[in-house]
Amino acid sequence: MSADADRRSIERELHEGVQQLLVALAANAELAAASLDADPSAAKEFLAGIAEDTRQALEETRKLAERIHPPLLEAGGLVAALRAAAANADVPTAIDVAAGTTCPPEIAGAVYFCCLDVLERAAAGTPVAISVWSEEGAVAFNIVAEGDLDTERLPLLDRVDALGGRLTITEGSGAEISLAGSLPLSG
Repeated sequence: MSADADRRSIERELHEGVQQLLVALAANAELAAASLDADPSAAKEFLAGIAEDTRQALEETRKLAERIHPPLLEAGGLVAALRAAAANADVPTAIDVAAGTTCPPEIAGAVYFCCLDVLERAAAGTPVAISVWSEEGAVAFNIVAEGDLDTERLPLLDRVDALGGRLTITEGSGAEISLAGSLPLSG
């Protein structure tokens, strides 16, 4: 279920974002070509628009690629990927990954995407705390955030369940929400 929702979201973003930018690029290129001889200054404006649309399309494509599989997760590890996600979300985040915590890519990916779901739903400036550590035969994680995260719509449960893990969502005093998960290192 989570994978279907993620796939639909990416398809929607491709159609409404990148595809629309590429259509604008094609139209502006045709207009620039048509006005090149008759109105060189208009052609320059179209070319400036094309350059901006290209930059925007590249950025949206990069963001979508990271949602599918963040290259930093593989290249820099879980801590680097979480730091980058927190910086992009504009959410002050305390990240504590215990020394010696290693896990296979699918487990690291599940932890990363669980954290990303919370970071993307947290209001700007809302503090989030992420802890990851090794337990006997498992990788455990805890995510604590303030505010309404609409936990009913978080695809976390499906993601953790698919790897044989467990996840508990607890609403604490005030508006604090805690997500505690554990993923087995062997199937």
